[in-house]
Amino acid sequence: MNYIDIFLIGIALSMDAFAVSVTNTLVYKKYSPIAIALFFGAFQGLMPLGGFFAGSVFSAFISRYSGLISLIILGFIGGKMIWDCLHPDEVDCSGREKLTYKILFLQAIATSIDAFAIGVSFVGESFITQQAGIFMPALTIAIITFCLSMLAVQLGKRTGNLFGDKMELIGGAILILIGIKNFLF
Repeated sequence: MNYIDIFLIGIALSMDAFAVSVTNTLVYKKYSPIAIALFFGAFQGLMPLGGFFAGSVFSAFISRYSGLISLIILGFIGGKMIWDCLHPDEVDCSGREKLTYKILFLQAIATSIDAFAIGVSFVGESFITQQAGIFMPALTIAIITFCLSMLAVQLGKRTGNLFGDKMELIGGAILILIGIKNFLF
């Protein structure tokens, strides 16, 4: 493994955060672009550290259940968004008022569980232990995710009006599909 590998891992790990960041800007009327990028970047950077230091203790559990945990969290959030949209008499479907830190926290966990498993896989890598240490790859992953999440927010802003008041329904479906993808692959 070398620096290019770590850069590519960072891009791969940030794809779920990218998709959820776009979805957040399409669904919520009020959000903080910097908070979105910070939450996703921080969790994507911290999870490999946790995985590296936990080593083999949790690797079997995380490897076995990471997809299921992601599916449950994103499925719940996405399912609630769809439920609210299909029951407009109870909730306004034109978009939620504000993206809360609680929702961002749950999304960041759900999209970064695979980064924990990557951290576990770094334990045996001589490049990590001898040359770069774990902090440089974790920081690289965090910065890449932060930057791509900021890009996703801008993309979401520009395309938000294309789907009108059905964005909450589409956003919920996207979150569920990401959860299903994480569960199956």
